[in-house]
Amino acid sequence: MKRLFAGLSDQGLVRKANQDSYRIDEPEGRFFIVADGMGGHAGGEEASKIAAETISQYFQNHWQAGLEPQALLKAALLEANQAIIKNQREYPARSDMGTTVVAVIFPEGQQSWCAHVGDSRLYRLREDQLEQITEDHTWISQAVRSGLLTSEQARRHPWRHVLAQCLGREDIDELGIQPLDLRPGDQLLLCSDGLTEELPDAQIAKFLGPKEDCYDISNALVEAAKAEGGQDNITVIVVTLDGEIEEANDGWTDSPESDEDPTGDLS
Repeated sequence: MKRLFAGLSDQGLVRKANQDSYRIDEPEGRFFIVADGMGGHAGGEEASKIAAETISQYFQNHWQAGLEPQALLKAALLEANQAIIKNQREYPARSDMGTTVVAVIFPEGQQSWCAHVGDSRLYRLREDQLEQITEDHTWISQAVRSGLLTSEQARRHPWRHVLAQCLGREDIDELGIQPLDLRPGDQLLLCSDGLTEELPDAQIAKFLGPKEDCYDISNALVEAAKAEGGQDNITVIVVTLDGEIEEANDGWTDSPESDEDPTGDLS
C-alpha cells in the first residue's frame, strides 16, 4: 500500500527542552519511530535519541536479512535497550534515564507490525472510528483493564505517569509486539503522551482523516495540545494508507534536521 506521511515534534509550552525523538524512513516509509525520554533534561533527551537512532539503524542494517517482522522488532528494541544501559554506565549522572518507544514497520510483501514499550501510543483511524492499538505499560492502564478505575478517572490520576516498562532497564520483560490489521484508507497516528495528556481520543479523532494532508494534521494536533496547556513535549507521526490526496507529502518532516535531534519527558 502506498503511504503518505508526516512527522512533527514540539517542545510544548512548559518544558525547557524537547526530550522526544522520532525517525521516519525517508523516502520509502518502511518504518516510523517515536520515543519519549525520561530521567532529567540531559538523560531523557539522550535516552530517546539513542533509542530512535539505534532502532532506525538496526532496521536499515537488517531490513534485507530475512528476519520475521516480529523478530526484527524485538531485536531492534533490545539493541536499543542495551545501548541505553551502556550509556548509563559510561555516564553515571544518567543512570536513571529511560525512554518509551512505539515503532511501526511495513515489510515488503508481508503484514505490517508494531512494537511499543511504555506509554507512547499507536492509533488507527478507520471509517471515522479511532482505536488505540497499543496498551500502555503503566500501572494505571492495568488498573483500567482490571476494572479498578474508569478511563476518565485514569486521565487525571496522580499515578498515571508511573511506567511498568521502559527502555533502559536490565529487567525489561515485556515488549508489546503485534501484527497490524490494515486496509487501504486507514490512517495511523504514532504519538508521545504529550499529545494524549492534553487531548482525549474523541478530540484527537476530529483532526484525523485520510483525505487530509498529513502535515496539516500533525501541525493541527500539536497546536491543539498546546492550546490545552502544552505541559509536555508533543510528538506525532501521521501515516495514511492509499489516501486520496492529490499531492503526496511522503517523507515530510518538520525540519531538515528533524531526524537528528527532535528530542520528551515522561513526567
